[in-house]
Amino acid sequence: MDVENTDCPAAEYLVKRKVLDELRLDEVAKRKTWSNKPPLGEQVKESLRCSVPKLKHTVLRWVPVFGWLPQYNFRENAIGDLISGCSVGIMHLPQGMAYALLASLPPVFGLYTSLYPVLVYFIFGTSRHISIGTFAVISIMIGSVTERLAPDSNFVVNGTNGTGSVNTAARDEYRVQIACSLTLLTGIFQILLGVVRFGFVVTYLSEPLVRGYTTGSACHVCISQLKYLFGIRPARFTGPLSLIYVVVATIISHFCGLRDTYNISVVGEIPSGVKAPQVPDASLFSKTIGDAFAVAIVGYAINISLGKTFALKHGYKVDSNQELVALGLSNTVGSLFQCYSVTSSLSRSLVQESTGGKTQLAGVISSVIVLITVLKLGPLFENLPKAVLSTIVLVNLKGMFKQFMDVPMLWKSNKADLLVWLVTFISTILLNLDLGLAVSIGFAMLTVIFRTQLPSYSILGNIPGTDLYLDTDTYMEAKEIPGIKIFRSSTTIYYTNAEMYLEALQEKTGIEIGKLLTEKKKRDEKLKRKQEKEKKKAKNEAKKQKAAVSHLSTGMTEGKFSAGLKEPNQQNSVALYLSEKPRESPDEGQANWAYQHDMADSESDTGCDDGDDSITRESQHGVEEKRRTCGLTTHSIILDISTTSFVDTVAVKTLKNIFRDFGEIDLDIYLAGCQACVVAQLEAASFFSETIPKSKLFVSVHDAVLQILHQPGHPDLVLDMPCTTQM
Repeated sequence: MDVENTDCPAAEYLVKRKVLDELRLDEVAKRKTWSNKPPLGEQVKESLRCSVPKLKHTVLRWVPVFGWLPQYNFRENAIGDLISGCSVGIMHLPQGMAYALLASLPPVFGLYTSLYPVLVYFIFGTSRHISIGTFAVISIMIGSVTERLAPDSNFVVNGTNGTGSVNTAARDEYRVQIACSLTLLTGIFQILLGVVRFGFVVTYLSEPLVRGYTTGSACHVCISQLKYLFGIRPARFTGPLSLIYVVVATIISHFCGLRDTYNISVVGEIPSGVKAPQVPDASLFSKTIGDAFAVAIVGYAINISLGKTFALKHGYKVDSNQELVALGLSNTVGSLFQCYSVTSSLSRSLVQESTGGKTQLAGVISSVIVLITVLKLGPLFENLPKAVLSTIVLVNLKGMFKQFMDVPMLWKSNKADLLVWLVTFISTILLNLDLGLAVSIGFAMLTVIFRTQLPSYSILGNIPGTDLYLDTDTYMEAKEIPGIKIFRSSTTIYYTNAEMYLEALQEKTGIEIGKLLTEKKKRDEKLKRKQEKEKKKAKNEAKKQKAAVSHLSTGMTEGKFSAGLKEPNQQNSVALYLSEKPRESPDEGQANWAYQHDMADSESDTGCDDGDDSITRESQHGVEEKRRTCGLTTHSIILDISTTSFVDTVAVKTLKNIFRDFGEIDLDIYLAGCQACVVAQLEAASFFSETIPKSKLFVSVHDAVLQILHQPGHPDLVLDMPCTTQM
C-alpha cells in the first residue's frame, strides 16, 4: 500500500489489553448497578419545594426579559437597535397591510398584527434578531380559513335591478372574528406544547419539507395577488385544486373581457387609534381546530429555524420550548386586540440583523413606528392602491421562489430529500395548505420508515495489520477470516426490519438455515429409523440365540450343568453380534459408532432420546465432520450490532431464534459492539440465559475474532495484528 510522504509522521497507537466480553467488561469498567436518579416521590417533592434561588430561576426562564434587560449595554447596543428598529418598523407598514390582504382581512388589521405581538415577544422571546409579525405563508393559511368559513356568497344582498352585491362590511367583520378565534386557539396549542416541553416536535419537519412547503405557499400567495394586480374579482374557490380553479377563472376573466370597466381598488379607510380588547368567539373553535394546529406547527417551525440560524451565527442560545411559549403568548394576547397569527419574517429579520440590531429592543422601536402610524398617519395610506401592496407581496416572495434551486442541488446530493421536497410542493399546490401539510408530514415519516426498512447489509473483513473490519464489497484490502462470517446492518434492528435482517444474514453468509435444518431433520429421522431397525434385528437375534441355548439345555442330562451354561453363552453371543454387525452387513452403510455405543449400553427401547443424547456427546472432530457433510466451511458468525440504538420484543425474539437455529447446525453465534443501553434492554427482556450467556457478547468485533481463534478445534490462523494484551 503506497503512502504519501509528508513532513510529519503519521500518528500511531498501540493498544494492549485482554479480550473483553460483556462479563469481563463489567469487571474492568466497574459497571454501575444502581441509578443516580432519585425516586419519583423525591422528584415530586423537590419540584414542589420553593426557595428564593429556585423562584428566581423559574422567573428568569419563563420571562427572559428580566435576565437581559437589566444588563443592557447602552453604549454598545443602543445605536444599532435604534437604527434596525426604525428600518424594520418602516418595513412593517407596507408588509402589514399587504399581508392582511392575503388573510382576506382589511389592511388595518395587518398593522395591529405588527404591533401587539411584537411587544409580547419582547418580554418572553429568547432570539435577539428575528422580527415577529405578519408573514406571507401564515397569512395565506389564515386567508384560506376565513374565505372557507365566510365566503362572499354568504353576504350577497339584492340590488334594485335584480343583481346582487356583497355586504363587505358584514363579511369583513365576521372574517375578523374567525381570524381572531383561530389565532387564540393557535396560541393555546403553542403554549401547551411549550409547557410540556414539546419543542422537539418541529424536528419532524425536515428542511426539505419546510422549504418545499413555503415554496408551494409562495405560489398560492402569488396567485392570490393577481386579482389586485389586474383589478379583477374572480370567484373564490377553496379545498383541493382550488389554485387551479383560481388560475383558470383569472385567465378567462382577463382575456375574455368579462368586465368592461376596471375600477382601481384602494386600501380604504384606516381608522385612527386602537380598539379595546375583546375575547374572540369560542364557538368557532370546533370549526378551526385542525387549521389552528397546522398554523401553530408551521409558524413555530419557521420561527425556530430562523432563531437558531441567527443564534448560531452570533454565538448565543435559543430555548426551543421557551420560543414556543413566547410565540403562543404573542398569538394569544394578540387575538384579544384583533390580530391574526404571527411568526418571524425572513426579510425583516435579515434587515434587523444587517442594520446592527443586537437585542429584542429593536422590536419595541419598530412597534413604536407602527403605533405612530396607527394613531396619526393612517389616513395617509387610505388612497394607496391595493395593486401596490400586491407588488410589495410579490417582491417579498423573491427569496421563496429562489428555493426552486433546491431541486438540482438535492438531485445531486440526496434524492430521498428531493422526493420529499417535490411531494410537499405538489401536495401544497394541489391540495391546499392544510391538506398539503398533512400529506407532506405523512410522506416524510414514510421515507424515514422506508430508510430503516431498507438498510444496507454487509460482510466485514479485516484490514491486515489493523483491528479494523470493513465492508468487503467496498474495500479491496478487507479480507474475510476463514471460517468466520462478520455481518453488519446499517441501522437499528426492530420490528419493521427484523425479518429482512434474518433474510439478509442468510443471503450474505450463504447459509440457508431453513434448508439446512430440513436436511438435518431428514438425516436424524433416517438415522432414527436405522437405529430402530438395528435394535429390532438385535432383539430378534438375541431371541434366536436364547432359543438355541434353551434347546441345547434340554439335551443335557444334568440340570445344574445346563443352568450354568445358559447365561454366559447368551451374553457372549449378544456382545459378539453388536461388535461384528458392521462387518457382517457392509451393504447397509457405515454405522454411527456414537449411536452403536449408546445401544450397547442401554437396555431401553426409546430410540429418539438415545439419539439426542449421543449427538450432544460427539467430539469436536465429529462436529467438524458434520459441518463438512453439510457443505459448511463456516464455524462462527459475528453479528456487529454497533449501529443498533434500541431493541424491541421482535428484535429480541429474532436474535434468540438466530442463536437457536444456527446452533442446531453447530454454528456459533456471537454479538459485538453492543451499546450499554441495548445491553440493559436485552437483560430486561431475559435475552441472556444458559444457552446465550453474556460471554457471547463482546466489546468489539476484534475481541470476538480473537476469542474465536483461540478456541480449541478451530484452525490456527496468524493474523497480522497484535494479540497479546495488557491492561
